[in-house]
Amino acid sequence: MSTPPVALIPREILFGNPARTSPQVSPDGKKMAYLAPVNNVLNVWVGTIGSDDYQPVTQDVDRGIRFYFWAADNKHILYIQDVGGNENWRLYATNLESKETRDLTPFENMQVQFIKRDKHFPNELLIGMNKDNPQVHDAYHLDLSSGELSQVAKNPGNVAGWEADAQLKIRSCVTTHPDGSLELHVRESEESEWKKLVTWDPNDSLGSGPIAFTLDGKSIYLEDSRNANAGRLVKLNIANDEITIIAEDPQYDVGNVIIHPDTYEIQAVAFFKDRVEWSVLDEAIAADFARIRAIQKGDFSITSRDNADKTWIVSFTIDNGPVQYYSYNRQTQKAEFLFDSQPDLNNYTLAQMEPVTFTARDGLTIHGYLTRPVGENQKNLPLVLDVHGGPWARDTWGYNPGAQWFANRGYACLQINFRGSTGYGKDFLNAGNKEWGRNMHNDLVDGVKWAIEQGIANPQKVAIFGGSYGGYAALVGATFTPDLFCCAVDIVGPSNLITLIKTIPPYWSTFLATFHTRVGNPETEEEFLKSRSPLFKVDQIRIPMLIAQGANDPRVKQAESEQIVAAMKEKGIEHEYMLFPDEGHGFAKPENRLKFYAAAEKFLATHLGGRYEE
Repeated sequence: MSTPPVALIPREILFGNPARTSPQVSPDGKKMAYLAPVNNVLNVWVGTIGSDDYQPVTQDVDRGIRFYFWAADNKHILYIQDVGGNENWRLYATNLESKETRDLTPFENMQVQFIKRDKHFPNELLIGMNKDNPQVHDAYHLDLSSGELSQVAKNPGNVAGWEADAQLKIRSCVTTHPDGSLELHVRESEESEWKKLVTWDPNDSLGSGPIAFTLDGKSIYLEDSRNANAGRLVKLNIANDEITIIAEDPQYDVGNVIIHPDTYEIQAVAFFKDRVEWSVLDEAIAADFARIRAIQKGDFSITSRDNADKTWIVSFTIDNGPVQYYSYNRQTQKAEFLFDSQPDLNNYTLAQMEPVTFTARDGLTIHGYLTRPVGENQKNLPLVLDVHGGPWARDTWGYNPGAQWFANRGYACLQINFRGSTGYGKDFLNAGNKEWGRNMHNDLVDGVKWAIEQGIANPQKVAIFGGSYGGYAALVGATFTPDLFCCAVDIVGPSNLITLIKTIPPYWSTFLATFHTRVGNPETEEEFLKSRSPLFKVDQIRIPMLIAQGANDPRVKQAESEQIVAAMKEKGIEHEYMLFPDEGHGFAKPENRLKFYAAAEKFLATHLGGRYEE
C-alpha cells in the first residue's frame, strides 16, 4: 500500500509574509528589533530582549520594509524604501521615543546606497547618492542629529564603490574601465590625492574588491583572485604592496567575513561549498563557534552583535524547516531560542534538499541541489528546473520556499549552479563569458538529462521556471530547446539582449563594461546578441508559456516582456501574461506574490499534473 501524500502546504504560508524575521540587537544590548507584519505590511518592531513588550515603531503601509538597521546612537531605526519597485531608495530614520519618521534624503529620482556605520561614531553615517549625476554615486557624510548632509567624495564618473576606514573617512574607491578591468585607489586622508594601488583585469574583476581597512589604516583587506583560481582573503600593506594571505580555498571564493568591531582583525571566514563551512581565525571566538555549532544541525551565521560584543544574534538555516533565530550570550555561552521566521511551517512535512553534481558535455563539473517530494516515490517524477537569477549569483543549501512548493505539489525541483555562477572560482565564472543562451543553457540541459538518466525525472514532464536571468533561461528553454520542456514560466526575464543592455538603469553605468565582457556589446556585436535572444526565435516556441512582469522594473523593463508577448500573440502561441502595475524587479507585496503563485501553480498543475490548492 502506498504512503498517502503529505498535507498540502498553503501558498499563504510559503509565499506570504514571515511571522517575524531579521532580528537585530540594539547597540547597548538591551533591546532587539525585528521585521513583522502590521496589517500584512512588514514593519520594524522593537522591544526588550527576553520580554513580550514588542511594538511596531515604523508605519509603512505599502511595500513593507525589507532592509533596516539600528543607528549606533540606540535612538533611531534606519531603513530604505522605494516607490512601486522603482529602486529609487530613500533613507528614513524613525525616532524610537517619538515614533516620528524623517526622510533623510528627500530628493526625487535618486538612489541611496549604504556605505558605512560605526559604533565609535554613533551620530554619523556614510551613504552614496546619485542626486547630482544619475549615473554615479557620490559619497556623503550624514549627521543623524541634524540631518545635515555633506559631500565627502565626488565621483569623477567611473567610481563603482567607496570604502571608509576605521575613522569613518572615505579612503578607498574602486574604478571601472571600458575593458572590464577594475582599479583600487587609496588616499592618505580626505584632502589627499588618490593613488592607484591594485589593478584587476577583466578575468579577476568579479571575484575581487576591498572589504575593510585595518584599524591603523595602513593596510586594507581585499578579496583578491589575482594569481589564484578562487577569490582569497588577503591583507595588503598600502606602503609597500606586501600581501598576506589570510584565508583561501582552491575551488571556492571567500564568502562572509566577520571582522572584530574594535580591533578590525579578521575573526572568521565562510566558504559557501555544498553547505556553509566556517574557518575560525580568532581563538577568542573559537569556543563560541563550537558552542553555536552544537545548537543544531543547520548552517549558521552571526547576523548582529551589540557594542560590548556580549550578545550575538545567530540565524540557523535548515533545508526542511523555517529559519530559526537565537540570542547567544558570550559570557555564559548559552543560547536562547528567539523565534522561527515562519512557525506555521512546523505543522507540515517539508522535503530535504540534496547537493548534487554532474559532468557537463565539455567535462566541466557542475554543482546544484535536488529537492524531491516526501514519500516513497522518488523516481520518474515531473521535474521543475528552477533557474537562479543574476546570473552572477548562485543557489545555496537551505530552506527555499520555491523548492518546497514544487516538492509539496509533487514535482522534483532541480537547481543548477551553471557556469557563470559565482562562488566557484574565476575559471568557472569566466567559463560563462559570452555564453548566455549557449553553454550556460547547455549546463541546464545537461542537468535535466542527468536527472532523466538517473531515473529521477519523467522526460515527458519537465518545466523550466525562473526570474531575472532565470526568466531569460525560461525563454531560451522555450525557444532554443522547446522539445526538452513541456512548459515554461518566466518572471521579469529579458527577451532581447540588445534592448536589455541598452536600457540598463543609469546608475549601472560603471557595470556596463561587465555586461560587454560577459554578455556582449550591442554596438559591436549586434548580430551575436540577436542570435542569443529568445525574441528572434519566437516561431520555435511549441510549449505553453506563463510570463509575469513588474511595470516599474528598472533592470528588465516592461518592454522586455511586452515585445515577446506581442510576438507570441501574432503567431497564435499559447501564453498567459501577468503585469503587476505596482511592482519592479520581483514581487515585494505579498498580495502580488500570492496572485502570481496561484496562477503559476494552476499552470504547472495543468501541464505537469501535480497538486493544486484551490
